[in-house]
Amino acid sequence: MQPDINSHYAILTALLAPALLMAATGSLLLSANNRLARVVDRLRILMKKWNDSSRNHPELEHQIQRHRKRSASLLRACLFLYCALGSFVATSLALAIDTLTGSRVSALPTVLGLLGMLFLMGAAYNLGREVWAAVKSFDAEIESEMR
Repeated sequence: MQPDINSHYAILTALLAPALLMAATGSLLLSANNRLARVVDRLRILMKKWNDSSRNHPELEHQIQRHRKRSASLLRACLFLYCALGSFVATSLALAIDTLTGSRVSALPTVLGLLGMLFLMGAAYNLGREVWAAVKSFDAEIESEMR
């Protein structure tokens, strides 16, 4: 028996939503990884200053601690984004399998899609925390320099 051409179109149409979410997640991952690279570069500069200094610098230690917290938030955000990406890929596969098997696993794509959205929400939270910490750190550095 020949498969109905409309079922193939239904599969391809259903795969569009997860594909768009994968593209958006990939864009967020690129941004988060760039932010993480900048924070790591800044941490390396601060650590070199700390190692080259012969005396105790409490303000420098505070800057290092702030940047370590920022890097931790960015790392968590990246992990959430990778999990979201994996969930959206799994959603696409589950949609195709569900369509090909005659809706035998109809709840699976929905569950995987919701899981991906939860991971995106976790990433957004951690990215927001990092931005907040970046602004606070920048303000603290300005205050320190203006003294």
